[in-house]
Amino acid sequence: MRTSRRIILALILGAAPVAAPAFGFDGAPVNADTAIPVVSAQPGAAAALKKAVPPAASTTSLTSLQYAAEGGHPIAQWKLGRMYADGDGVAQDDLRAFEYFSRIANQHAEDSPSAPQAGVVANAFVALGRYYLKGIPNSKIKSDPDRAREMFSYAASYFGNADAQYDLARLYLKSAGSSRDDFRYGARWLGLAAQKGQHQAQAMLGQMLFNGDQMPPQRARGLMWLTLARDSAAPDETWIKESYNKAIARASENDRAMALQMLEHWVQGRKD
Repeated sequence: MRTSRRIILALILGAAPVAAPAFGFDGAPVNADTAIPVVSAQPGAAAALKKAVPPAASTTSLTSLQYAAEGGHPIAQWKLGRMYADGDGVAQDDLRAFEYFSRIANQHAEDSPSAPQAGVVANAFVALGRYYLKGIPNSKIKSDPDRAREMFSYAASYFGNADAQYDLARLYLKSAGSSRDDFRYGARWLGLAAQKGQHQAQAMLGQMLFNGDQMPPQRARGLMWLTLARDSAAPDETWIKESYNKAIARASENDRAMALQMLEHWVQGRKD
């Protein structure tokens, strides 16, 4: 199994503060240098990849997926990894899922961010990072937040993956109590993910801005992000809806009016 130069770079970056893309707390870009250029994968790449492999509804389709995965097909490896992670049509097995995601990361880390499979590769790094955060019981995969940060950093920087940017932001913000730089990096990654439509990042950024967490409050902008997050939240993401409800109850009429103007500007910008 070859060692990717990019993975080595990610390991190096994991040992020191990563130069995050320079985005202000409201998600607006500011001037700063970055260690790695942030490049987004092709729009809709992940959805297209999901369609490329049919659901494993039978033993035949499962065998076909396994055959393709053993042949090095990253989409099949991803599909099988998700199946074992979720217990979808197979017995739930996090270690097997981890192994499939690791194959993708090891074999495709240097694929172009514009390649059709780039979404799957980035998501594999995210999945690995989340496993490293918690560890896998009764296995050699132990909780390793530093290793998790390496995975998220690579997917966030090289592939421009919004979920990785959100997860990386959370790690920085978790340790922000001891370092102002960590808070700054976390807020910038959060802003970048929010700008890409990652609704959990929008919710967290909205909370920070509305409440003025380690920054002057920007209630209208915070309410805008919380509104966007609420509209995209899954039914079980009650924390997002609760955050929105608390903010809207505390917001002044002026806050609400300004937030509405910002929302209209956001929607128009997404259409352009």
